[in-house]
Amino acid sequence: MSLGSLLGRLAGGAPVPTIEHDAFARIVANKSCAIFDVREPHEYAAGHIPGAINLPLSRFSPPQLPSGKPIVLVCQAGDRSAKALQQALGAGHKDICHYAPGTGGWKNQGGALVV
Repeated sequence: MSLGSLLGRLAGGAPVPTIEHDAFARIVANKSCAIFDVREPHEYAAGHIPGAINLPLSRFSPPQLPSGKPIVLVCQAGDRSAKALQQALGAGHKDICHYAPGTGGWKNQGGALVV
């Protein structure tokens, strides 16, 4: 069970859909998902996961997300992407999750950042 699932269950809600690092690394490499970084533009500009599109939580709106392709949300450490995920799920998005370790976790695992 992922940390997000555990936290969701402890909070009395449904599990929070997360993706583990190895699966996320494959997605980044083969570009099989749309990746949205919900950090603010200055954070995104300082370094982001390759292929990620900036959609700040402060302006986040689930209808802006594409349909027909799986989506992964990221932020710095998982809090903001979890909030955006809950909004997207509440708006009816189905094929969506978040990478809970965030950009910081990606970098700590040896993942490259682009500027």
